[in-house]
This record gives sequence, structure tokens and C-alpha cells, in this order.
Amino acid sequence: MPFHLFRKYKRICTKYKTMKILLTGANGYIGKRLLPLLVEQGYEVVCVVRDPRRFDLPWTLKEKVQVVSGDLLHPDRLVQLPTDIDAAYYLVHSMGSSRDDFSASESVAAENFVNYLNTTTARQVVYLSGISNAENLSKHLSSRRHVEDVLQTAKAQLTVLRAAIIIGSGSASFEIIRDLVEKLPVMVTPKWLNSRCQPIAIRDVLFYLTEVLGREDVYGKRFEIGGPDVLTYKQMLLKLAEVRHLKRYIITLPVLTPRISSYWLYFVTSTNHTLAQSLVDSLRNDAVVQDKRINQVIPHHCLPYEKAVSLAYARIEQNSVISSWKDALVSGTMRLNYMDFIQIPEHGVLTDKQRLKFNRSPNEVLDNIWSIGGERGWYKTDFLWRIRGLMDKMVGGVGLRRGRRSPNDVMAGDTIDFWRVLVADKMHKRLLLYAEMKLPGEAWLQFRICEEKDGNYLEQLAAFRPYGLMGRLYWYAVLPFHFIIFGGMVQNIISYRPDNTKQQQQQLHSESSG
Repeated sequence: MPFHLFRKYKRICTKYKTMKILLTGANGYIGKRLLPLLVEQGYEVVCVVRDPRRFDLPWTLKEKVQVVSGDLLHPDRLVQLPTDIDAAYYLVHSMGSSRDDFSASESVAAENFVNYLNTTTARQVVYLSGISNAENLSKHLSSRRHVEDVLQTAKAQLTVLRAAIIIGSGSASFEIIRDLVEKLPVMVTPKWLNSRCQPIAIRDVLFYLTEVLGREDVYGKRFEIGGPDVLTYKQMLLKLAEVRHLKRYIITLPVLTPRISSYWLYFVTSTNHTLAQSLVDSLRNDAVVQDKRINQVIPHHCLPYEKAVSLAYARIEQNSVISSWKDALVSGTMRLNYMDFIQIPEHGVLTDKQRLKFNRSPNEVLDNIWSIGGERGWYKTDFLWRIRGLMDKMVGGVGLRRGRRSPNDVMAGDTIDFWRVLVADKMHKRLLLYAEMKLPGEAWLQFRICEEKDGNYLEQLAAFRPYGLMGRLYWYAVLPFHFIIFGGMVQNIISYRPDNTKQQQQQLHSESSG
């Protein structure tokens, strides 16, 4: 059947029988972007997440999507998943996890998923994997290949899409390349930068993910997908620099070991060290499409690399980044049950509370709160925040380089530098952050606007629950810096005006220098 007639036939079938789709990894970079497309195409979607409280669905989707709690590492938490599904997406991986052996976790998760899948009516499972044609595969690619083999044992037919680097706003690969190009005029890089890959735009990945769904001619098959350009990683960096009208120089040295290279990537970019190690390890393998059968089954013209980069930057500049790799818990050190901390404990905590009355519009002050961190900064002595971020990097933490998904939009689960957003409640004018930095304890930072009879107050609360003596010593050691920072933060959050940015930045810079 011709492709255009098949799509028409597929839409007609969908009209009379809505397919029920299980979506794992719904909180991840791909899952967040795939979900609205599935809903738009008329599918009934069930999202599997570890904690529904941190799955912040857009209001346009809330009535159309079912959210269920499940943890693939614990079989007992899969018994409540529906069994009357027609197909499933497996978009789960642990590459950026702080676990020492992420491949073992991926294997266990896949085996548990297959056991669950065999109890359902699912006819197909779709998995997004990585191009892995080399004989001596990296640990990351070996794990992806093993997951494919595990999923192949399910009763449901497996469809695998293997991709190399995905180019899109918020993707880990793109953000790391962007970090390197924008921050380093001269780069001293390892020889693996001469390896070749075939990058693909995120919109093309999503196209293939939706098009293979329900197609019997892709059952039991594995396909490789890639854009039209085959580039070395060095060429990718230089072409991105051209798109940004930046002059960059790259010096390749054979003496940089994988360990040194991963540390270099960790300190320069926003990635965590585990992810940096995995990425550097994978650079030794070419990631080029060799099997082009996808072109006969699903004809499609993918975007060239430079166009994909331009579109990613357009998303960033329009403040419309839908999802980011940093949103996933594996991007930091946060415990999986972090939503249990949405209320600051009343006992056993040390606090620094600032409260200041203001006469401005509460919405203007709230906008300043919602824009904190990232490029806006922390409103007081930003150099001290940068030093704290560097110290965190030195001990294996996430540091400040993660920035923000959007300059002025915040939702629960987002990252803001080395904080995780627990609560972003504009209606009640409350923002609560939980620290993902390395600490001898647990830390919260909360901002609230309190409307009282005598006027409006901005309340800022820093709270710390210490772990033993070391935790208390840490708190008292940083108290002098709190005295410098927190009082000024409240005042500057109230007084900051975006229309007078340059003058205020100069003022804040002079405060930092002083």
C-alpha cells in the first residue's frame, strides 16, 4: 500500500477504534515532546511516572491523559498498570544516573517491563535506542543494545529506532555542544572528536516515533535513523559556531585520556560527571547510519544539521523550550522521592528568614522571583554564587552550569542552577527550591509574597537540616556569607526592573566587586 494511503487508512481506523498507548519515560526529554503529539493524533495515552506529583501536565492535556504511578526497578510497583493497552513506548534509560553501574539498572528495568508487558494485550513496543554498529561498543551503547535484546523477548512485537546525536533545544547532546562553543574561543580536545556521527533533529525523531506506531510492517524490526549530514564531532562544533557567528579554534591532542576528557567536559559544561564519562566513552565509536531500510518503509526528508541547530536556537530565543534533559532526576543528585520534601520541616532545621514590605505591584515582584537564577542571576553577589557552584563541581556536584529551561517560566521538576523546583505556585505566590548541590544536610530556599492588611511583604526563607556535627559546622561556616547575600537578595528582587537591566547589572556588578 502506498505510504500516503496507509496514513489515510490509519487515521480512519483510529477514528473508529482509539488505540490505547502506554508511555514510559513521560517525564523525560523525548517523552514530554511525544505526549502532546500522541494526544493530537487521537490516541488514548497512559503515562507511567515514578511520582505523579512531579508530573506537571499542561492544562490542555490533563483531561485527555491518564497518569499512573510505577517504578520499573520495582516489579511490585507495576501491578497497578493497565493491561488493556494496544502498544507501548519504552523511553527509559539511566545513562546520566549517579549509579555506578547504570547498565545493570537498565537491564533490570527492561526485564521487569517485559514481565509486565506479557500480562497485557499490547501488540507492539517501540524503543528509541542508539546507533551501535561498531564491534567494540562503549558501555552506554552496549547497554542500549542489551535492552533491545531484552525487549525482543516480550510477546509484543518490538520496533527499534536507533539514533545518534539528537539536535533540539534542551537535548543533552545539543546543550553540551552549545556550552563548549559559546564558552570557549579555543578548545583543546581529545582525538575522539574526529569520530563521525549522523545527527538528527528532534522533530524528525518524533516523526519516526509516531509513524511506526501500529504499523505491522515494522513489527520485529530495527531501524537506523539519521539526518542527511555525516559529520565529525569537531565539524559539529565548528558548524554550530558558524550558525552563532562565532570564531572558534579547536586543537586536537592525542594525549588526553578518556578520564581527563570526561573531567574536562564535566567542568566546562552543564553535564554531570557520570553523563560526561558515558558521552566521552561513546565518542570512540562512529555513529553513522549503515542500514537505510527506513527510507523504503517510511520515506521522509530529515532536516540538515545547521537547520536543526537554527531551529533549536529559535526555540531558546522564543523561551519555548518544551523539555530539557536536566528535568530528569538522573541529571542531578536528587533522591527519587524528592516531592516528599515540598513542605519545609518545622523541627530540626536551621533557618535564615528575611521579610521586607514593598509598594510595587505584587505581580512585578513575582515575575522577578520566577526569573531567578540562570542568566538573570541571584540578585546579589553573583560571584559568590559562582564560587559556590565551582566548589560543588570540585566535589562531584552539579554546579551552576545547568541554568534554567526558560528565562521566566518555572514549573515543578525544573532545575534552576543547582536547585530543583518543588513548588511553583503563581496563584498562591510561592516558589520552593530544594538543593541538589553536595551538602552535609538538606537545604530549601523559599520565596513567598504575603498580602496582609498593612501591605505586601516578600518573605524569603533559607532552611537547612544538618546531618550531624559536620552539617552544623557547615551552616555556621557559611553564616557570614548569608548575612551578605540574603538581605540584599530580598531588596534587589523587589527593586529589579527588566526595563532598566543594563544599569542594574552594573550596580549589581559593583556590589559583587566590592
